[in-house]
Amino acid sequence: MSENQEVSQNRWGHLRKVLERPGPFSHPEFEPSSDILDFIMSTCKVLVIGAGGLGCELIKDLALMGFKQLHVIDMDIIELSNLNRQFLFRHKDIGLSKAEVAAAFINKKVKGCQVTPHYCKIQDYDETFYKQFHIVVCGLDSIVARRWINGMLISLLNYEDNALDQTSIIPMIDGGTEGFKGHARVILPGISACIDCTLDLYPPQVTYPLCTIANTPRLPEHCIEYVKIIQWPKENPWGIAIDGDDPQHITWIYEKSLERALQFNITGVTYRLVQGVVKNIIPAVASTNAVIAAVCATEVFKLATSCCVPLNNYLVFNDVDGIYTYTFESEKKDNCLACSLIPQNLPVEDPSKMKLKDLIELFCESTSYQMKSPGLTTYINGKNKTLYISTIKSIEERTRENLTKSLIELGLQNGSEILVTDLTSPNTLTVRLKFVNNHIET
Repeated sequence: MSENQEVSQNRWGHLRKVLERPGPFSHPEFEPSSDILDFIMSTCKVLVIGAGGLGCELIKDLALMGFKQLHVIDMDIIELSNLNRQFLFRHKDIGLSKAEVAAAFINKKVKGCQVTPHYCKIQDYDETFYKQFHIVVCGLDSIVARRWINGMLISLLNYEDNALDQTSIIPMIDGGTEGFKGHARVILPGISACIDCTLDLYPPQVTYPLCTIANTPRLPEHCIEYVKIIQWPKENPWGIAIDGDDPQHITWIYEKSLERALQFNITGVTYRLVQGVVKNIIPAVASTNAVIAAVCATEVFKLATSCCVPLNNYLVFNDVDGIYTYTFESEKKDNCLACSLIPQNLPVEDPSKMKLKDLIELFCESTSYQMKSPGLTTYINGKNKTLYISTIKSIEERTRENLTKSLIELGLQNGSEILVTDLTSPNTLTVRLKFVNNHIET
C-alpha cells in the first residue's frame, strides 16, 4: 500500500467503521458494504441551497464528511456584515458572489472535493436541473424560497395508479436559525409532512398599524413600512412586486424612506435596516448555525447511506437559557395545498357579496395559503379568462377593474375552478369554489 493510499484509508477510517459493519442504531434495511463510501465520494450529488451563515457551515460539513459532488446555489453577494459568521468569506471578497467564493474556498481547502456554484435564484432553474440531485439541503432565511423548492420537489414525484414511485423521491433537509433558536427537519416529498403542511409553525411577520405608519410615524421602521405598503403600489417604479433581493428596489425604498423620515424628524433609517424590514431579517448567531448545520449534515449522511434511521422528522433547538432540544413527528396534512392529491375546495358564504379583491386578500392573509401576489385565471364556457395578475403591469391595468366585482359578476359559479399562481410555488394551485348557498350559483 502506497503512502497516499494509507493516508486515505486512515482519513476515512471512522466512516468505514460505520458503513462496513452493522451497529445498534443501523437502519433495518442497512447492508454494510465498502461500496457505500465510494457512492458518497464519487456518485452522490447534493444540492446546498443558500451560502449564508447556515450554508457556509453546511458546505464545509458535507465536504469534510466525504461528499465530493456538491452544488451550491445563492443569489446574494458578500457584505461586510456577513464576515462575523460566514467564515468562508474574507474582506477582499466583499461584493462578490457568495456561491462562487464559498465553492472556490472549499475546492481549495478540501482535496478532491468539487463544489459547483450557481450564482442565481432557485427559480432560474427548471425541473431538469433539480432532477439530477440525490438530496437537497436548505440553509435559507426565506419562507417563500422554502415553499418554492418544496413545491418543485413535489412536482418531480411520479404516481402510477395513485401509487407513489419511490425512486422519484428527492429528500429535502431543511435547516433554519433565528437568533439562539433553530430547527432541522427531514422531508420525504409525498410521504412525510412538507413545508406547506406546517405553515402555521412559521412565526408571522411583524406588522405595524396602518393608521400609525400613515399618520403618526415614530420609528424608522414606520417610514420604511409606509414606502413599502403605500408608496410602492402607487408609484411602482418597475411595475412589479417588491423583490427584497433586488438592490434597485431596496435603494428606491431606502431613498423614499429617508425623505419621509426627514419630514417627521425621525433618525435611524439605514440601507441595512431597509433590507431587514423588507426581508424580515432576524440577526443570526454563529454557534446556532454550527449546531443546526451539523444536524442537517448528519441527516444527509444517514439518508445517503442508510446507516442509521433518519430523524422523524422535526428537531427544535433552543439555547437561550441553557441547551434544550426535542424532536417530534410533524404530521402530513390530508388537504395540504402543496402535496395533497385531493382537489382544494374553497367555501364561499355569499358569492354575490364577495369581491375578487376579498378573495385575493384571503389567499394572502389566511394561514392556510400565505401567498404574496397571487395571479388568478379561470375557465368560463370553455374559454380561459384572466381575473387578475399584479406582477405584469399591462395585465394588471387591464384586469384592475375586476377587483371590485363580485364572484357572481365575474361569471363564477358553484364548482368553478380558479387557477392560482404565486411566487411561493413553481406549480399552479387549482381551487374549486364551493358556494355555501347553492341557490346563488345561477
